[in-house]
This record gives sequence, structure tokens and C-alpha cells, in this order.
Amino acid sequence: MQGNSMQPSSQATVMNFLNEVAGRFPTAISLAAGRPTERFFDRLQPSALLRALSRYEQYASGRGTKRDVMASLLQYGRTAGMIEELISAQLSRDEGVVATPDRLIVTAGCQEALALCLAALCPEPGDVALVCNPTYIGATGAADASGVAIVALPGNDDDLAASVAHTAGELRRQGRTARVLYVIPDFDNPTGRVIDEAQRVALLAVCAQQRIVVLEDNPYGMFRYDGQPVPPMAALDSAGSVIYLSTYSKTLCPALRVGSLTLPQTLFGDRTARMQLFEELTQRKSFLTVNTSQIAQAIVAGLLLEQDCSLRKWVQPAVDLYRDNRDTMLRQLDRVFAPLAGTIGWNRPDGGFFLSLDLPFRFDAEAVTACAVEHGVIVMPMAFFALDASQDRRIRLAFSSVDAAQIAAGVSALGAYIAQRIEQAEAAAGVAPALATAGAGSA
Repeated sequence: MQGNSMQPSSQATVMNFLNEVAGRFPTAISLAAGRPTERFFDRLQPSALLRALSRYEQYASGRGTKRDVMASLLQYGRTAGMIEELISAQLSRDEGVVATPDRLIVTAGCQEALALCLAALCPEPGDVALVCNPTYIGATGAADASGVAIVALPGNDDDLAASVAHTAGELRRQGRTARVLYVIPDFDNPTGRVIDEAQRVALLAVCAQQRIVVLEDNPYGMFRYDGQPVPPMAALDSAGSVIYLSTYSKTLCPALRVGSLTLPQTLFGDRTARMQLFEELTQRKSFLTVNTSQIAQAIVAGLLLEQDCSLRKWVQPAVDLYRDNRDTMLRQLDRVFAPLAGTIGWNRPDGGFFLSLDLPFRFDAEAVTACAVEHGVIVMPMAFFALDASQDRRIRLAFSSVDAAQIAAGVSALGAYIAQRIEQAEAAAGVAPALATAGAGSA
């Protein structure tokens, strides 16, 4: 990437940057990409994948579903999927979500689930999807690709329910309708925020009243390091307003591209409406991807069978590593930015892959390049995830796919860049430079 060639307003450009950033600056430490660690990928070597396929073949043959199961994996398959029972069992055991096979569609990752739901739930020109600000760029990108209008909720996260009610009312006065609320309640990407149970209940009440469907995205829920789990909104939903989105990209590996969407038992109390939505989503998927790869589904199914349909033990080594990485990053932030206390701030997430850092200056695409080229560290401007200018002085730091030494060196390098920017601003303003020794901290 050269100069300011990347504009944060382009979702496609930002998504590509997230996927390719490390390759653009190969010698820089990347605190930008929120990828799962590769340290445990050796558990998915070819022999393990073949064993999982064989395990699924035994399972399917024993149930009498196919005379030649392996041959069926190479043919076109059922659009809604073939491993719904196993995914339903895993969601129930690990995430507390009651997901029956007749309400679950297996998708090509969560990204397809997002695209399907947004297009189906917002078919009219005046239909709107609500999002927090900032939010996951894949959601706004999917909406943009589907021609669905996105509106950011105003204000901070203190009262999301009031923000939804206010925004829905404003939209009605404009002749538009809020149809969808997209949220990541657990360890949000990009902020690391958790929506507490009281807010979840309040959000559900408002959305039920306004007939707004909640798209609850939960890729990070199994990666909690501190505190007590909060029930998913789908588990708290009594009105039939939540579609639960899940993925195996973080728990198993991204390359499998297997996720799911689970509809509520009724759609706002209407079972027929839920069944009709299921059929519409399945039809849309048949035109989009035909079906999710049966081979990938079979691998996921075999792994789930090996783990008794619970991935808690499987992810525990990663949970321990990510917790250590988070703690390393927090300690290093304390060390590096002690001289700038009161000027630089950050949150302490209880889980997930990210935390957010508040700055006293604007951090944009040019800053990404300068930080990478001059100081050897890559970070993500929060502005890339925002729908307005409110996030221009924040950055996202990811700690999932780096080791402790990289975190320590990366935060120190970031500290040196920030100190330089502050000194330059003070010099330009004619202010005597503060004691800016940020970046000198060590692990």
C-alpha cells in the first residue's frame, strides 16, 4: 500500500486490507489482523482431516442416510446442509442456544449467513439495517453488496435499547423502516465490548416492540478469559426476534468456511412466518452458493463427533494462549504509555481477540503506512469500521495471532510512533514538549 491509496469508506478495500495487510508489510509486526492463532493447526494435519471424514462416514452409514456416503460428499448436496443435528447439539452444549435442525441452515461461513439474512429481511428500498458504530466491516460490506441501507446507532453504548428506539422512530418519520439490528454482543469486533445481560434484555424488548429482527453474531463467545458468561440474546429471546449466527472459523479453522444461521421457533410469534423465512433463505442460498461444501461439512461433523459435540476442550489451549496474549498486551500498554497517562486510554476486554486504544490525534490510512514503514508495526484505524468521523482518534489492536515477544515489540514501536506524533503536534503549536518516553517500555 502506497500513500493514502486506501479509503476507510470502502468496505471492500478495508476487507481486503484486513486479509492482506501482513503481506503488504512483510517485515512489520501485525497487530491488525484478528485471525486465530496458527499454533494449533497441527491438530488438523491431513491425517486428522481424513480421520474426521472417516468418522463422519461411519456416523452417516450407521444412520442409514446414504448407501455410499463418501460418494455423496462429491455430488451436489442439500442446500440447507447435512450436519444440522450435530451443529444444533454443539450450539446447545457450548453456547446455550436451543437450535433444532429444522431451524438451522449450514452456510459458507458466517459471511454468507449475513448476506442471506440482510437481503431477505430488507427487500424494500426503504428498509434499513441498524448497526453499532463502529462495527464489523463484513456486516456493512454485506449490506452494501446487497443494496441494503445501513444506519449507525447514535451515541455511545450505555443505552443501546434507547438508541434503537430513537433511531427506529426517526426512520419512520422519514418513511423508512428499521428491519434488522446487527450486533456482536460478546467481545465485539472491533471494540472488544460486551453487552451486559440487562442491556440484552432491554434490546430484545425494544426489537420485539418495533418488529426488528436481531442478527446476533457470536464468533468469539467461546473465548472468555474473565468473568461469568452472559446468555446469548437467542437464549433470552421469548418473542422470536433473534437469528443466531455462528461459525467454526475461530474455533476450528477459517479455511473450512462452515457456519450456520439458526432461526427462532417463531418469527414474532408466527411459526408460519418463520417457516416461510427458512424457505426464502434456503432458496437464496441455492442461487448464491448452491450448497455448503459437503466435504467441509463432513470434516466439521467428524471433529464434532470426536469431541462429543462440544468444542470446549478443543478450544481451551487457544483460550489459555489468548488470555496470556491479552495480559501481555495490557502489561505492555501500561509500561509504554505510563508517561502519557491521561492522554492515551484503552479498554480491558474479558475475552475475544481485540482491544481499542484512544488517541489524542487522528489515525488514518497515511498513519497506517507511516507506522508500518517507519516503526515496523501495523495497527487498524477504528475509522475503517465506522460510518462517520466519530472513531477517527481510535485504533484496534488484535492480540490473537501474535506471540508475546511480538506483542511487546509491537506495542513499544506503536508507543514510539504515538510519542513522535504528539511531539510534532506540540512543536507545531509552540508548546514545550512533554516528557514523551513512550515506546521505551520492555516486556
